[in-house]
Amino acid sequence: MSETSRVEELLTKFERHVNPGWARLNRLMGLEAIEYRGEGSLLYDHRGREFIDFSTGVSSMNLGHRHPRVVQAVKEQLDRLALSVRILINETQILLAERLAALTPGELQYSFFTHSGTEAVEGALKLARAATGRTDFVATINAFHGKSLGALSASGKETYKAPFRPLVPGFHHVPFGDLEALAAALTPNTAAVILEPIQGEAGVILPPDDYLPQVRRLCDQNGTLLILDEVQTGLGRTGRNFACEHWDVVPDIMTLAKSLGGGVMPLGAVVATERVFRIFAEHPWIHSTTTGGNPLAAAAGLAALEVLVEERLAEQAARKGVWALQRLHELAALFPDLIKEVRGKGLLLGMEFTDEAIGGIFATEILNARVVAVPTLNNFSIMRFAPALNIPEDLLAEGFQRVERALEKAAALYRQLTG
Repeated sequence: MSETSRVEELLTKFERHVNPGWARLNRLMGLEAIEYRGEGSLLYDHRGREFIDFSTGVSSMNLGHRHPRVVQAVKEQLDRLALSVRILINETQILLAERLAALTPGELQYSFFTHSGTEAVEGALKLARAATGRTDFVATINAFHGKSLGALSASGKETYKAPFRPLVPGFHHVPFGDLEALAAALTPNTAAVILEPIQGEAGVILPPDDYLPQVRRLCDQNGTLLILDEVQTGLGRTGRNFACEHWDVVPDIMTLAKSLGGGVMPLGAVVATERVFRIFAEHPWIHSTTTGGNPLAAAAGLAALEVLVEERLAEQAARKGVWALQRLHELAALFPDLIKEVRGKGLLLGMEFTDEAIGGIFATEILNARVVAVPTLNNFSIMRFAPALNIPEDLLAEGFQRVERALEKAAALYRQLTG
C-alpha cells in the first residue's frame, strides 16, 4: 500500500472511530497529514515530509520531541517498575515532589500528581474548598482550565460550556486584568480566585503589570486562596521557570502539567502549601488516583526538571523570545491589513489577525509551508507560536522565514477572495 493510500485509510478510520468533525475539518483545510516521528524541533509525517514544530503539542514539549535524557529515564524506570501498587510508597514520586518543592516559589511544599492539567485543576478546586470551608470561586472571562465539569465551570468560554449545563455552582467570572471587577466579586464565601498568569487559549493575553500583585493582596485581605494555573505558562515557557515569577507573586496552589512530563509521559501536579494540604494529614485518601504520578511519569518529570535547570531553558526562552517577538513585529509591519497585533512573553507568542477568515487561511498556508502552529482554542483569529525552548536559533529563524512565506500566500488569497 502506498503512503498516500495509507494516509487516506487512517483518515477514514479517524473519521469513523475517533472524531468525525475533526476529520472533516482536516480534509476541508487540505491537511491530510498524519504525524509519524518527532526529533527535537522537527516533526515528520507518514510521507516523510519534515515540519518545523512551533506548537510543541500546545507547550507539552518545552524540551522538544523525545529529549534523550527523558527517554532514557523512562526506559530505565521501565526496567524496574512501571506502575505502583499504591499501598506502598514510590521512591521516584517522592524525589519528584521534593524537586518541585525546591523549584517552585515561596512556601509551595506538597504535590499531588495527576495525568493532566484538567485533573490538576479539579484537585486544586477541591483542595481550596476543603482548606477554607468555602464553596465559591472567582475566575476570568475567556480563561481556559480544562473540560471536565469542575475545570469547565472555572473556564470562561461559553461555547464549550453550554451543552453541559448545569455545571458546578458557585463560579463567578470577571474580565481578566480588571481589579475592580475582581474585588467586587469577592465575598466571605469565596474559597479561591483561579487565574492563568497569562491567558493562553484566550489569545496569549498578558495582564497589566500590577494585576497579579494586586490580586494577591485582595485574596489575602479576603482570606481567599489564590490558584495559579501554570499548565501552559510554567516550566520555562515565558522566560522564567514559572510565569508568576515575572511579577514576584506566589500562589497558595499552582497547577502544572503539559511539559512536566518532559514531552514523553502524561503528568500533571497540584502543588500547594502545607495549609492547603492539611486535609491529607487527617484523610490520606480524601483525593486519590490509581495511576496518576506513576513511576514512569514521575521518572520523566524528574528528568524534565533536571533538564529545565541544567540547560537553563527559561533563560533560553527569554533570549529567543525577545528575538522572536521582534520578528513578529516586523511581520505585522509588512502585513498591516492582515495582522492586528502581536504579543507574548518568552516563547509563548500570539499573532492576532484582523478577522477569523484570515486565521483560517493562514492555518492552512502555514502547514503547507511545513510549520506546525496552533490557533488559540478560545479565539481562532489568533495563531499561537510556542516552539521548544531549546530550539536551535537557525531553525527558529528558518521557521519564521516560512511563516513570512505563508503570510504572503494567505494575503494574496485573502485579497483575491475579498476583491
